[in-house]
Amino acid sequence: MIGPALSDPGIPVPSLVVETTETADLGPLVPLLDRGHPLLWMRRGFGLVGLGEALRLEFTGPTRMTEAAATWQRVVAAATVTDPLARTGTGLLAMGAFAFADHSDQTSVLIVPSVIIGRDKGLSWVTRIGVGELAPMSIPSIDPVDEPFRVTLEPGSLSADGYRAAVASAVSRIRAHELNKVVLARDIVGRLPDHADLRSLIATLALGYPDCWTFSVDGFVGSSPETLVSVDNGSVSARVLAGSAARGTDESSDQEAATALATSAKDQDEHQFAVQSVLASLRAHSPNVTASEVPFTLKLPNLWHLASDVDGELTDGSTSLDLVSALHPTAAVAGTPTADALRLIDELEPFDRGRYAGPVGWVGARGDGEWAIALRSAQAASGTITAYAGAGIVAESAPERELLETRMKFRPIAEALS
Repeated sequence: MIGPALSDPGIPVPSLVVETTETADLGPLVPLLDRGHPLLWMRRGFGLVGLGEALRLEFTGPTRMTEAAATWQRVVAAATVTDPLARTGTGLLAMGAFAFADHSDQTSVLIVPSVIIGRDKGLSWVTRIGVGELAPMSIPSIDPVDEPFRVTLEPGSLSADGYRAAVASAVSRIRAHELNKVVLARDIVGRLPDHADLRSLIATLALGYPDCWTFSVDGFVGSSPETLVSVDNGSVSARVLAGSAARGTDESSDQEAATALATSAKDQDEHQFAVQSVLASLRAHSPNVTASEVPFTLKLPNLWHLASDVDGELTDGSTSLDLVSALHPTAAVAGTPTADALRLIDELEPFDRGRYAGPVGWVGARGDGEWAIALRSAQAASGTITAYAGAGIVAESAPERELLETRMKFRPIAEALS
């Protein structure tokens, strides 16, 4: 394991040796995870499992993402890679999670696993990574996942009444024209059972939300519906979510909920703030980037979202980590104008978001990668688990409605732990 000092450009990076080999399908990914330190990036049963740590990079502060991008380029340049498959997700890559705030006490990490298992439609592979030399090839064993465990989740640093008051304060500030939108979050906390198998939580999330990005990095787990940015062979894409509504109780009420969301002026305004934030950030790297003309309603098991897809071609050779730095934080998780929204978040949220609403995903040697915004997520550490959920506040927001929205967004984690 190599520590954070490698972000200093004057310190040499280790010379990694990397070899990818095609293999037979090893089956479902979750049972292959290390129960003590699960590393996973998966959607619809396909993705990446990481075992062990060949290299660990940690970053803090306002330059954490640009330092990560620069350090990763140095690691790639020093590596010797044998990758006959030469496709997205093979060869050298790192899995990572970044803190939301510049001043967060939570470290941001890039982890290069010692072994990576990749599973895609019609193809599976194993990548071995070592410093100087490779360990002998061995097929990872399947470790049965423990039965789900239960956790009682209680309000954290911000009670329901405290959240309503924070929303009311934010609405007042927005109506006074101090800013246009702010995203306010709250936290809930529970005690983990001794020797809890986080893989059971991960498996439940993946089963319940197969179309989301299910992830686990450094004790940070979740299933996010929102793609911050994806880069594949020079193409860039993103999915922007802002504006949400509860699912109906039957087919008729469910369709009514979707229609009400699609025609809500409040939710459309909130959504446009988020879309324009992403487009403005990407235009410097992809001048012809475009978004869906009209937002569409995205159906998840627990709610409807207003969604827009963004697509473009990169013209400046940016890596996915470069774009993560350019995009974060979007209006969907901070607000607009960004600086004003962040100041109000610091004022009204009495806790450190940690990695919640920060970028989580992976980056490859060519700069390709997939990064989600870490929503519907929780951080496990020191025997506790802390989950987070937020809502976008605009001038028309009502405190009780926004509180109910956070309860809906807690459902993936809360139900997986109940």
